[in-house]
Parts: sequence; C-alpha cells; structure tokens
Amino acid sequence: MNVLITGVAGFIGSHLSERLLADGHNVTGVDNFDAFYDPRIKRKNISGCFDNEHFQMIEADIREADAMDKAVSERTELIVHLAAKAGVRPSIDEPLLCADVNVNGTVVLLEAAVKHNVKKFIFASSSSVYGNNKKVPFSETDNVDFPISPYATSKKAGELMCHTYHHLYGIDITALRFFTVYGPRQRPDLAIHKFVSLIEQGKAVPVYGDGTMMRDFTYIDDIIDGVVSAIDKCGGFNIFNLGESRPITVNDLVSKLEKSLGKKAVKDFQPIQPGDVERTYADVARAVEQLGYKPRTTIEAGLAKFVDWFRRDIQTNA
Repeated sequence: MNVLITGVAGFIGSHLSERLLADGHNVTGVDNFDAFYDPRIKRKNISGCFDNEHFQMIEADIREADAMDKAVSERTELIVHLAAKAGVRPSIDEPLLCADVNVNGTVVLLEAAVKHNVKKFIFASSSSVYGNNKKVPFSETDNVDFPISPYATSKKAGELMCHTYHHLYGIDITALRFFTVYGPRQRPDLAIHKFVSLIEQGKAVPVYGDGTMMRDFTYIDDIIDGVVSAIDKCGGFNIFNLGESRPITVNDLVSKLEKSLGKKAVKDFQPIQPGDVERTYADVARAVEQLGYKPRTTIEAGLAKFVDWFRRDIQTNA
C-alpha cells in the first residue's frame, strides 16, 4: 500500500513509519520540522527510515495547498494525518495558530484526498475532546460538545470536518482519539519525558494541583498496533479510543518513576493550569471489538523501557 503520513518525524509518526515500512508498505512522509521543539530531535527520529528505498520525505507545511496537492499523488491509497500544532497550553497562548494548523491544515489534506481520489483517511484526534466529562471511562458515544482548550476544540472540529468529507465524497475515515501516549521519542515537553529529565538532574518536578489528576498513559507500541489495525480495517466513518484504560494519578506516576530511576523526586506543587482536564480514562471496548485492539504494556514495563531509552539515547548524547 502507498501511504502518506503527515507529522512523520514526530513521536508517533516516526514509529508508525518504521512499522509500515517493516510491513512492506511504501511511505511518503510529510513534516515541516516546526520549531515547537528542537527540529534536530525530529530529524533524528526519522533518520532510520532514509535507509529504506520505500520511504520518501517531503518537507512542507500541511497548510500549503500546492505542496499537499503534489504530496498526495495519484498513487496515494491512504493518508494518516498526524500533523498538528500540539499542546493544550500552547493552544491557549496561540489559539489562532492552533486553529489554522489543526483545522485549515486538515481541510487542505481532505481536499487533496478528494482531488486525487484517495479513499481512506486516518485522523489523529485526542482524548482532550472529552473535556471534564464526569462520566468515566470516556466512551466514543459521550457528548463532546464542551472542550476546555483551543487544542481540544480544534481536534473536535477536525473530526466533524472528516465526517463531512465522508458524507459528501464517500471517503472511508477513521478518527483515533489517543490517550496520553508515551515511550521512546516522546516530546520533551510532555510529562514523563520532562519528569525523567528533571529527576535525573536532581531538579524539582512541577505537579499541578495536589497531584490527584489522573491520566490514562498508553505505551507507543500499543498505540501503533491500534493505528495499524485501524488502517487495515478502515471503512465508513468511525471514531475509536486508543488508550490503556488503567489511569493513574500524577502522584502515582512520580512514585513509579522514582522506582524506575532509583532516585527520589522533589515535587514542586503549582496551581492547576488553564485547559488541563481532571482525568483521562478510555473505554476501549469498541476498539477491542472492532479493531482487535489489545494494549499489552503495563505502566511499570513502559516506564522501564522509557528510562532505558532516555539514559541510552538522551543522556549519553547530551
């Protein structure tokens, strides 16, 4: 299959590219190497793919209609749209940019799919669309009309736009709501990467609120398994949660990191940040039934793998 992946040099995109290449697919990657974090990290993420003759890289912004028109060729059979202006807190600081990239960029890609008769499209959504829903675990049938950050709103808008294009043009589209993905190559601003780095340096870890916020941390290998299954079974219009379905508190996370690192953490309690949800907790029954999704990596095993990667690839090359 000829697959185009946007955001290919990011955390999830680079892992997915490697997996699809290993499975024998042709991958065209799109990334603009945005300076939200060091572009050298992203170039390193994707470096291994260049050794594969079935990989092609296009450096471009998804908002550039002409560039996306060229990237989405007549050979493209499926688009996996992972590129986004990421982050809840950055979206509050720059809501116009968040909307421009995440909504307009998605429309540009959908238009290119229509023009080039691409019939399958995977859209990376987010657990943030659930906002502070009181009902847990979060189900795909829950009302998600009350997001609490521009980022969450942009992801819900992307889902709606995808449904519109499915209705109008018959594109098979699957939206995947990712729940707090972690593992090797995780963005340096995200909790687990940030906490490990600070604890290793003997610096205080910022804990917002009293540390009882809960997150459904999901290991990257399980997420990639879910994405690959969604690709294989893409048909109609569907939304799936991809999570671990075993949330833990931030305080618990810090304790588990202390064990994995063999070091004690210093907590710096700070006010809750605007846009932060109280919890994420995935009901994955639909994904289990329809995609055969089965997360296998416990938080303890996943953190151990992350620490090994961090000490091998980050500290030794610092």
